[in-house]
Amino acid sequence: MLPLERRPSAGFGLALAVMGHAVGWPVSRGGASSLADALAKHVRGLGGTIVTGSRVDELPRDGRLVLADVVPRELVRLTRGRLSEPYERRLLGYRHGPGAFKLDWALDGPIPWRAEECRRAGTVHLGGTLDEISHSEWAAWSGRTVERPFVLLVQPTIFDPMRAPEGKHVAWAYCHVPNGSAENLTERIEAQVERFAPGFRELILARSSLGPGDLEARNRNLVGGDLNGGAMDLDQLFRRPTLRAYATPLTGVFLCSAATPPGGGVHGMCGYWAAQAALRLAG
Repeated sequence: MLPLERRPSAGFGLALAVMGHAVGWPVSRGGASSLADALAKHVRGLGGTIVTGSRVDELPRDGRLVLADVVPRELVRLTRGRLSEPYERRLLGYRHGPGAFKLDWALDGPIPWRAEECRRAGTVHLGGTLDEISHSEWAAWSGRTVERPFVLLVQPTIFDPMRAPEGKHVAWAYCHVPNGSAENLTERIEAQVERFAPGFRELILARSSLGPGDLEARNRNLVGGDLNGGAMDLDQLFRRPTLRAYATPLTGVFLCSAATPPGGGVHGMCGYWAAQAALRLAG
């Protein structure tokens, strides 16, 4: 979620390309929730308890160990003035990157890509020319939208047919937009898919559209629709959100969200390293 010309965007591209060649870009059979279910089963097997659906507006004050999976401004809200002033100021100055506009589709058949290779890919990046991709990513970073956005699309039912009724398919896609943008990008995203897969629109049975405001309303950590937990430019690549990374001035309270190193992604390393830091300090 950086312009192509900004460092370290090429580094992320190389890392993703290497992982794609080494292990592929897998999808969880049965849907993304199956991954969360497997992790929850493991926690319960270790004797842990999981409570969901409970709104939290303040962190415990009884000295218990807390790993807060929240963005910096949420930590400020939850601690209610208990943080030191310099640390709180740093958290409130933490910068968020572009937002996302996401579409989910129920389809009457597989996407009819012109390129045969795309019919065998779980993830497809739709950008057209390099100049078009560059223009799209700079626009989102600069507070603008474009007619032909760079679209990231996933078609999981090619490999996991149990996600849809027999003969039907699902797909989802998103593009980057200015943080907090209220523009509806449904038509532009679907036009970009249609450009490379003529007849796509005729397959749409139903759709769900989620803009940055919708994403943040569902999850307060998606500030302005930022899926990455904060801008990942050089200034915030390692200082996420401060040089202390996981530890906070409050005893027993640690940050473990994508706003800590190594940042956003389905890797779990933010939580892993936060837990390691907590264990070290616990002695």
